[in-house]
Amino acid sequence: MSAPREVLLASFAAALRATDPARLVRSHLPERPPAAVLAFGKAAGPMLGAVLEWLPDVPFLAVLPEGALRPPVQGRGEWRASAHPQPDHRSVQSGRRALALARSLQAGQELLVLVSGGGSALLCVPWGVTLAQKAAVSGDLMRAGADILALNTVRKHLSAVKGGRLAYAALAQGARVQALLLSDVVGDDPAVIASGPTVADPTTFADALAVLDRFGLRHPEVRRHLEAGRRGERSETPFALPGAGSQIIGTNRLLLEGAARFVQAQGLRTLVLGDHFTGEARKVAEQHARHLRQISGPLALISGGETTVTVKGPGQGGRNHEFALALALHLGPAAGLWALSVGSDGMDGSSGAAGALVTPDTLQRAQALGLDPAEALMLNDSGRFFAALGDQILTGPTGQNLNDLRVILKWD
Repeated sequence: MSAPREVLLASFAAALRATDPARLVRSHLPERPPAAVLAFGKAAGPMLGAVLEWLPDVPFLAVLPEGALRPPVQGRGEWRASAHPQPDHRSVQSGRRALALARSLQAGQELLVLVSGGGSALLCVPWGVTLAQKAAVSGDLMRAGADILALNTVRKHLSAVKGGRLAYAALAQGARVQALLLSDVVGDDPAVIASGPTVADPTTFADALAVLDRFGLRHPEVRRHLEAGRRGERSETPFALPGAGSQIIGTNRLLLEGAARFVQAQGLRTLVLGDHFTGEARKVAEQHARHLRQISGPLALISGGETTVTVKGPGQGGRNHEFALALALHLGPAAGLWALSVGSDGMDGSSGAAGALVTPDTLQRAQALGLDPAEALMLNDSGRFFAALGDQILTGPTGQNLNDLRVILKWD
C-alpha cells in the first residue's frame, strides 16, 4: 500500500478521471445534430471538445473563465474568455452573445447547451440594475455565507439570461433547446446550476426579496427592482418551458464514487458519508471529527457537497482550506489521521489552490513555524496557513466542476 499522502492525492486524481467531462458528454450526445452549440462554465472546454469530435463544423459559442482548459480541436465557432467569480464587462458581452445566438435560430432547429458551474458569473446580462449593483449584492451574499440556492434566487431576478430566459429566447423563435449539465450544486437541481438559464424557474421576486431580508442586506436599487417585480410590474422568470429539455450527466456523487473505488483498491475499508454536506465549513469539520472518534480501525471516510464560509477576517482561503484547518484543530494530535479537502475545479476561494492536506503532525509543524491555527481560522486565513506548511494542493484549473471532495484516512 502506498503512503497516505500519496493515496490522498491519487484518490483526487482518480475522482477527476472518473468524471472526465468529455467522456460524460460523449455518452449523452443527442441523436440528431444540433443547429448550434452554446457551452459555458468551468468545464465548457472539455464538454465542447467532445461535441467537436462528433461535429467539427457545428457553429458554437464557448464562454470560459480566463485560463480555463480548451480542447485540442478548436472548431469554427467563437471562444470567449469571461470573468469569474465576479462578473465584469466581458460577462455582459458574453451573455448578450448567448442571447443573440438563441434568437438567431429558426423554427424546428435545436440548440445544444453545455452547462457547468461558474456560468452564473460568466454569462451576466443585468436587468433592472447595473452590473456594479448586481455584483455588489452577489458579493455580499457570498460573504454572508448564503448557499447557492439563495444566491441564485436573487441572481435570476436581476438577469435577462438566467432563470430560463436564455431558453425562452430560443423557444420564441420556434426552436428547441437541449441542455447537458454538470452539477455543482447540492441536490442537483437543474434550476440552480449556473442559475438555470435553460430551465423553468420555480422562484419569484418575492423569494429574492426574502433572501435579502434573511441576510439583512439593504441594496436599495436592487430592492426597488425586486419590489416592482413583486407588484407585477416586471415579468417573472418562466414557470414552464415546453420545448426545452435538460439532462444532468455529472454529479458530485460520481466524483465521490471515483475516489472511493480507488481507495478501496488500496485495501482500505471505505465509508462514503454522502454528497449532501452544506453549511459552515468549520461546523462540517466538527461533524466529521465527531464521526471519526466513533470509528475504530483503518478506514477511509469520503464526503462531498458544498460548504460555505462567513468571511469576517482579511485572510486568504476558501471553504476547503477552512474545513481542513478546522478539522486539524478538532482532531488535535490524533495519531494516524490524514485528510484532503479540495474543490474539483482546482480553485478554492481566494487561495489560488484546490485545497489542502492535513497530516498527523499539522499542528506540531505549525507551532514550530510560529503559526497560530486558531488565529488563522478566526481571520479566515487558512490559505496562508497551509501555504506556509507546504500542504496546499496546487492543480490549476482542472476543466471540471462537481463540487468538493473530502477524503479522511484513519491509517493506524
